[in-house]
Amino acid sequence: MRLFLLSFVATFPLAKCTFYPSCESEIYCTGEILKQVQMAKLYDDDKYFVDMKLRDAPDVALEAFRNLTSTSPEGTLNFSQLREFLNKYFEPPEQEFEPWTPLDWKENPQFLLRIADKELRDWAEKLHNLWKSLGRKIRAGVKEHPELYSLISTPHPVVVPGGRFRELYYWDSYWVINGLLLSDMQNTTRGMIENFLYLVDRYGFVPNGGRVYYERRSQPPFLTLMVESYYQATKDRSFLRTALPVLEKEYKFWMENRSVVVAVGGNQYLLNRYAVQVAQPRPESYSDDVELAEGLTEEAQQQLYMEMNSGAESGWDFSSRWFLDGQGQNSLKDTRTSHILPVDLNALLCRNEGLLASFHRLVGETTSAEHYEKARGERLKAIEALLWDPERNSWFDYSLVTNTSRTAFHPTNLAPLWAQCYSTPSMGEQALQYLEDSGALKYQNGVPSSMTASGQQWDFPNAWPPLQHMLIEGLSNLNTTKAKEVAFDLAQRWIRTNWLAYVKYGHMYEKYSVEGDGKPGGGGEYEVQLGFGWTNGVAMQLLDQYGDKLSGCTRLSSSFALGLLCIALLTCL
Repeated sequence: MRLFLLSFVATFPLAKCTFYPSCESEIYCTGEILKQVQMAKLYDDDKYFVDMKLRDAPDVALEAFRNLTSTSPEGTLNFSQLREFLNKYFEPPEQEFEPWTPLDWKENPQFLLRIADKELRDWAEKLHNLWKSLGRKIRAGVKEHPELYSLISTPHPVVVPGGRFRELYYWDSYWVINGLLLSDMQNTTRGMIENFLYLVDRYGFVPNGGRVYYERRSQPPFLTLMVESYYQATKDRSFLRTALPVLEKEYKFWMENRSVVVAVGGNQYLLNRYAVQVAQPRPESYSDDVELAEGLTEEAQQQLYMEMNSGAESGWDFSSRWFLDGQGQNSLKDTRTSHILPVDLNALLCRNEGLLASFHRLVGETTSAEHYEKARGERLKAIEALLWDPERNSWFDYSLVTNTSRTAFHPTNLAPLWAQCYSTPSMGEQALQYLEDSGALKYQNGVPSSMTASGQQWDFPNAWPPLQHMLIEGLSNLNTTKAKEVAFDLAQRWIRTNWLAYVKYGHMYEKYSVEGDGKPGGGGEYEVQLGFGWTNGVAMQLLDQYGDKLSGCTRLSSSFALGLLCIALLTCL
């Protein structure tokens, strides 16, 4: 069915927009120092430079740089000159933090007792211990002299993902928080949420992460779900009442800055997308973006930079999911994130609307509750009109270019199951059948992010913790024996993958490969990272939910062949 799109500009779709901050730092976000340092590739990772601390005021470094370049051919410093300049005016990353162990961390949280398998219980204890190494307390100097840092000062300590991710991140923290709550760390959890509430008050939304160069984009809006998790654990209605206006402020940002209206069959539907209107390279990936845009016209370069920023906002940076054709026949240069209505973003906002309605009822605000219930109902209609495909029995991302569904497989196609945002039980059963027919369940080490091997990290063969959890939770919510069996089977596979990698390498990873037991993922812009916040949180949630049934390698599961394979692998370690 062809749809007529309202308020859509072919080059870059714009919604009604309100002002939101844009980092103006001439060192960390724009300017000649950033350009020359990043393009000289002084470091293996562009993020390294923009995480460095200034030794003196920015104006001092800027003036010194201008003086140096004024006597250099074409105003460009060579590698040695840049290195000398950085050594004089900057300090290495990690200067922003002081040693900190969460004060509410304690031995033997209750969730460990629910894990029957001793090997998995011992491993879960090690995951619980990792919160101490991932905790960060920001030094007072960051608040006193913010101009010297790219780090954004927040009121409370943070738990970071790990590796190159030295700061707070938005959607990662939902699974981190759920893990912290299982570790009985309610004070640390509350502090994390209050940091995000502070950021919304300051910026109008939650930035991608806790750095000034992330001020120009967000990530999937999970803050309302974080508050839900905390409220379920504490029943703290006073905190809920305090948080609620801030949650509404974030919701307003997404509806005013990331929405588009589509008309079909005489009806108009409002849905959301990722669309960052920043026509500059990402500072933390500056050289990657500039090299990708080589050979394009200036207008096309600016368009590509906006699409790359939008892809980073999605959390899926990057994937064939955002390519023009959606099937992997294009390259990263063909990224068109803002031209797509994603299933998972709209399912998440549908869940947010339901929660905002529920929260308002809990604090006695009936009129506001009815407003969000109506918004959820309208979104449900839009999702079923534009994203549900009754012939393929699933939801699919929608292209604003072709006005058609993008039918490639992604686990997020089933996100409405997780969000419980669909109208009839039969849709859930049909979606399960779609999943089984897709071929994505044939891998013993998790469900891949796509079936396309593009070389990007959010594509085959990588499997990501949040996608596994959303899929498992969505299936477990279905009221059928078959769906619950598939959910448990996927949980068992994922736990075994994580556990095997930990046994082999002694680490938790941000992503894993579905090819090879316990093999970390790869591809994309940087090496696979250790830590890892959301991986730990997802594993802990699955161990808590299925702990009486999950097994490690020395206790065979219902899959006898898989159990034998697991033992054979451990024997070879």
